[in-house]
Amino acid sequence: MENYVKNVLAPKLQGDGGWIDFVSFEFGVLTVSFRGECSKCLILDRCIDWIKQEIKRDLGIDCEIEAIRKKPFFWDT
Repeated sequence: MENYVKNVLAPKLQGDGGWIDFVSFEFGVLTVSFRGECSKCLILDRCIDWIKQEIKRDLGIDCEIEAIRKKPFFWDT
């Protein structure tokens, strides 16, 4: 799953200025960290649904997505 996130999903999100990092995949739950434009996206839920569909189509796995929004360091004051 880590390679799929890194090699398939990440490049697709980079085109919109976002980034996704694999955190873990345990018990059917994929945990990913969203960075860049994705960290502040207002429609992240749609992206998560899209990711679920992509995983189901390409890997045949039904999973839940746990999203972590990683704020840029300069947002921390």
